[in-house]
Amino acid sequence: MRLKALFLAAAMLPLAACNVTGAGGSTAAPAKPATEGVTDAKIVAADGNEWLSYGRDYGEQRFSPLTQVSDQNVGQLGLAWSSDLETARGQEATPLMHDGTLFVSTAWSMVKAYDAKTGALKWSYDPKVPRETLVRACCDAVNRGVALYGDKVYVGTLDGRLVALDQKTGKEVWSKVVVPNQTDYSITGAPRIVKGRVLIGEGGAEYKARGYLAAYDAETGAEVWKFFTVPGNPADGFENKQMEAAAKTWTGEWWKLGAGGTVWDSITYDPATNLVFFGTGNAEPWNATAAGRDGDSLYTSSIVAVNADTGEYVWHYQETPQDRWDFDSDAQIIVADLVINGQKQHVLLHAPKNGHVYVIDAKSGKFLSAKNFVAINWATAMDPLTGRPTINPAAQYDKTGKPFISMPGALGAHSWQSMSFSQKTGLIYIPANEAAFPYAAAKGWQASSIGFQTGMDSAAVSMPADAKARAGALGATTGALIAWDPVAQKEVWRVKQVGPWNGGTLATAGNLVFQGSAAGEFSAFSADKGAKLWSFPTQTGVIAAPMTYSIDGEQYVAIMVGWGGVYDLATGVLANKSGAAHNISRLLVFKLGAKGQLPASPPMAKLVLDPPASTGKPEQIAHGAQVYGRYCSVCHGDAAIAGGLVPDLRHSGAIGSAEALKSVVVDGALQHNGMVSFSGALQPADVEDVRQYLIKRANEDKALETASK
Repeated sequence: MRLKALFLAAAMLPLAACNVTGAGGSTAAPAKPATEGVTDAKIVAADGNEWLSYGRDYGEQRFSPLTQVSDQNVGQLGLAWSSDLETARGQEATPLMHDGTLFVSTAWSMVKAYDAKTGALKWSYDPKVPRETLVRACCDAVNRGVALYGDKVYVGTLDGRLVALDQKTGKEVWSKVVVPNQTDYSITGAPRIVKGRVLIGEGGAEYKARGYLAAYDAETGAEVWKFFTVPGNPADGFENKQMEAAAKTWTGEWWKLGAGGTVWDSITYDPATNLVFFGTGNAEPWNATAAGRDGDSLYTSSIVAVNADTGEYVWHYQETPQDRWDFDSDAQIIVADLVINGQKQHVLLHAPKNGHVYVIDAKSGKFLSAKNFVAINWATAMDPLTGRPTINPAAQYDKTGKPFISMPGALGAHSWQSMSFSQKTGLIYIPANEAAFPYAAAKGWQASSIGFQTGMDSAAVSMPADAKARAGALGATTGALIAWDPVAQKEVWRVKQVGPWNGGTLATAGNLVFQGSAAGEFSAFSADKGAKLWSFPTQTGVIAAPMTYSIDGEQYVAIMVGWGGVYDLATGVLANKSGAAHNISRLLVFKLGAKGQLPASPPMAKLVLDPPASTGKPEQIAHGAQVYGRYCSVCHGDAAIAGGLVPDLRHSGAIGSAEALKSVVVDGALQHNGMVSFSGALQPADVEDVRQYLIKRANEDKALETASK
């Protein structure tokens, strides 16, 4: 499936490739733009002194025109102030600054306002997200930021609410549940504001969610329009012509699992075209055969453009047809003007999980170019005219029945960590992951009432207790900061990282690129050459993107630190490679000449493997591995090796007692901490088999540790 301009598509392309007109579904009176406080005009003007929107400007470039901190003096940058946060969960938000106040969201969707110059806390808001919400949030209790508009602050909460707060006091003005249910959906992304409308999507593609982007009145919270990204049950009728056309690219009873396509990040407004561009998530389940899914599965893993006023569909471009690798297109979309073949063109720049940098015409959605920025093997070629990939037959693991190790993997060559575009160098700066991932289809898979619904056999491809296998995986799992020329579609420079899952980037007119790393360092590089010019030890890993602002003639650089997210949760031994498992959540703010210091980092507790003897029968352990892989590994790590954010179950005292583990997994004894009961899917006998598997894994790893000494 590929697209052409709207007026040509219906006549010239097959239905799966068409752009068909149709309404997004306006349901309320038009919203009224703000005239005071933070307005659309102020966001468009974006002079650099303030940071008013997630990507600073509507184009999401994350480029600041400030030059006081430059490649000539960045070595003098020091800590101006810091603030410890009351959670050790991952920190992914970009702070916003307006009228001398710095606004941040933290894990569990909490919001804080600080004096941007001194760090004095002005107010704090806790939406009191139920901790059991974690069971439907794939990748930690994170939040990527707030939005400012008029005199209000807006935040989406993990449990699916959209909340408006008073900017001065932090008092709640209104709160509305904006997800279809609070069983399969969550919100982790930052809202965007367009003409009095708050735009927000949702997470949940690994559960039973149906993707959409919706706009809400900024004053009242009333829904203005909604655009679904995947078709629902045909028996219920289709909301518009796009859903009717998209249904022809699906097979089986896709709607029973929601189908995915969630808009959990990546929302960009372009005033020049009055379009909202957004990226969509993966098709559900990953294992297409498990649900009888075949075809392109529109509009998953795509960029979709809709009219900002009405939500009406304008065009789409699918980057990963037939997605079965979790190749979301939810990475940030940048709008820029580039000179291509001697002509100035208004384009979108996108580097999604599938490993390519795409250049797309912003108005028509026409494919201009694409090139892989990391090694890939899921596709063997790409059509130079349409950008449609030729899928590697071996990558269709659900059809071959054989495991496939994909490069990139499900974590993506680039995920939500924001890239930036420098108007000075013309380069984009990508926080890249170079990490493979093994896929294996589960046989006879059936959906359940709780947990991931991906149809995967995680036990079949889990990390073995083998020194050579681990060394090979560790050696092949790296990250990089890549400077990329989107016109020439080539790499200009790269800085290697210890591991993947590093922070987002900020580019400035001072010829600088800032980025935090999983290894616990916040650094500045020259934007043109990639030379490392400055660094600060953060005492913890960094995944969030920095921002910058100016007050009273002084430039500040701010960043949230505290490692977490899916990599820390799910990849176990690989996450520990980065050295960032020690999570200390803080807000750090820097300026030239400052001499502030962080308190000494507390020592990490050393865990000793001391499991009971393994007495489980082979069939018990094998079944326990299957159950663990499906229901437990998402949070507690592959092969029972946690990344540090949650308990490593090999060390848990609960594995020594059948009753103790049952009380947690079946009876819900720790529900208040987010470990809910899995009684809807598991019986006590299943939990006992998991216990026997954990004991076996703990003994294997103890033997491995002993042998290595």
